[in-house]
Amino acid sequence: MDLLTQTIAAIRPLNEEVREQALQRLRDQARPAGSLGMLEPLSARLAAIAGTINVRLANKVVVTCAGDHGVVAEGVSLFPATVTPLMVLNFVGGGASINVLAKHAGARVVVADLGVNHDFDPTLPIFHKKVGKGTGNLAVEPAMSRSAAQRSLEAGIEIVNELCAQGPVDLIGTGDMGIGNTTPATAIIAAFSGIPVEQLTGRGTGVDDAGLQRKISAVRRGLAHNQPNRADALDVLAKVGGYEIGGLGGLVLGAAARGIPVICDGLISTAGALVACELAPAAKPYLFASHRSVEVGHRFMHERLGIQPVLDLGFRLGEGTGAALAMELLDAATRILADIKTFAEVAIQDAQNIEE
Repeated sequence: MDLLTQTIAAIRPLNEEVREQALQRLRDQARPAGSLGMLEPLSARLAAIAGTINVRLANKVVVTCAGDHGVVAEGVSLFPATVTPLMVLNFVGGGASINVLAKHAGARVVVADLGVNHDFDPTLPIFHKKVGKGTGNLAVEPAMSRSAAQRSLEAGIEIVNELCAQGPVDLIGTGDMGIGNTTPATAIIAAFSGIPVEQLTGRGTGVDDAGLQRKISAVRRGLAHNQPNRADALDVLAKVGGYEIGGLGGLVLGAAARGIPVICDGLISTAGALVACELAPAAKPYLFASHRSVEVGHRFMHERLGIQPVLDLGFRLGEGTGAALAMELLDAATRILADIKTFAEVAIQDAQNIEE
């Protein structure tokens, strides 16, 4: 049995008995029922994943997956592909946005090369998981072979397994780096949803109107030429995806198989999560959405996944920045469940009249 099949088979349902215990405790707490809004169901789901009311997210990690894309040749980005390896080095050096926000959240950042068109020093402290040096130009050819698509997913799974071998992991955040990668991410949601491309395509790095039209055209041509099969998530990833997008999907699958909650970042991370959940719907309960990007396709990804983002801050950066910020809210959710006293615990009688 290959690693992908083995991992999907290992995903188990959440502990619904613990979820019900959590929901009951939330109802019994010394405050108006539902008054902490979205944190309440988040806390109950985290409890159901961990199998305990007292969840501790002490060991948090953001995995930023990097890759390059042949579709950059279509003029879909403001920046050249040479920026991708430079940003990888910036992440390693601790000088990027994700490094700052992850530190604030108490998370460490690790970087994975899934498909950067650059030969990194093998001693560089990253996950060296390169599937290829950039994908094909999806506008005129498949982004990758089916076997490469599977390899990218399995690379993400391997990263989770290797992180867990190093020590306990309580929460994984997913992030991305790859010039031009909003184009394959848009093509993925277009392939799965059938929604017209122009309704899904945003400006990415901030392209002008002409750049936006080039991007729409590239996605349209890619879908028409490659004919990805929406019923086959691996085919969609191979035809119009990216190596780092596959890696991000593998992170979701690997985390779910190990019972670890995973919080995805923006458009590209969510594209990876979408591929993962189309392959393995059982992974979806382990997945949390950190934020709603200004990229228009992001909302349609959330709707297809049936998940509600925790934040909406107008972000469009990637890297895992939204995931890092949302980690702090998941931390808060665990504490409201475990630490807020119930009416019985504080010996308040006739709670209904007090609330009124």
